Amino acid sequence: MGIENVGLRESKKQETRQLISDQATRLFIAQGFERTTIAEIAVAARVAKKTVTNYFPRKEDLALDHHDAFTASLARAVADRAAGESPSAALRREFTAALDRCDPVAGFAGPAFARMIADSPTLTARLRDLHDQREAALAAALADAAPDGAPAVAPRAAAALLAAAHRLLFQRIQELTLAGEPNDRIAATLAPEAAHVFDLLDAGLGDPRAAQA
Repeated sequence: MGIENVGLRESKKQETRQLISDQATRLFIAQGFERTTIAEIAVAARVAKKTVTNYFPRKEDLALDHHDAFTASLARAVADRAAGESPSAALRREFTAALDRCDPVAGFAGPAFARMIADSPTLTARLRDLHDQREAALAAALADAAPDGAPAVAPRAAAALLAAAHRLLFQRIQELTLAGEPNDRIAATLAPEAAHVFDLLDAGLGDPRAAQA
């Protein structure tokens, strides 16, 4: 099979995946996550039920289809940070950029989507699990970057603090979304609040930024 055919095949797979995800989200919002079946999603997307489960083994992943990017986001920011940049500074920079673009991974998903999650015990539990996975990935990234002689618990402790801050900010975005605030106003509200949170983190983690404040 030629390179062009492989590319077309992958493009078709991505189109099918997106179609299934879009139809699932539409049904979840319209009638609730728990009340929507995989069979209904398959009919709406005009694919076999097995095709849905092949692309999305877990029903929750049909709704939270950015879960891979979400769980990797903090670890990636730490791993890709500039030379001499602290993990906390890298995460502050990345979150500020996410606010500027109203990134869904940071919590910007619109009121209908936010309500869908809030109304579903299954999705609420899955989101907590994804936050835990994101913290574990961050701890692994911090462990790789830990200086020699650092206490074994240090990366996990730092990850717990940093991930908790991001969890709080994510919840804050969801809270304001459910209150009916538009994205631009949410971003404007979160900017100083996030700066305050990261200043507290810097003070606790010994980031040089705190000494300069």
